[in-house]
Amino acid sequence: MTSLDSTETKINTAIGDYNRAVQDYNTTIRTFPDIIGAKIIHGAQPRKPYEAVSPNANVAPKVNFGQ
Repeated sequence: MTSLDSTETKINTAIGDYNRAVQDYNTTIRTFPDIIGAKIIHGAQPRKPYEAVSPNANVAPKVNFGQ
């Protein structure tokens, strides 16, 4: 059970890290002077943060260890 909890924590941490990186990226490409290189020269597009789209994705599955 500890391993499952650890895995869920790692996944949630990774999602949080990804969403912060996306937010930083989106801020950078919209801020002067970076907007000149990002949008005009390289055609950078804003990214979307991660969102669970399947129903009940935020609910942990029930696990039976045969007890």
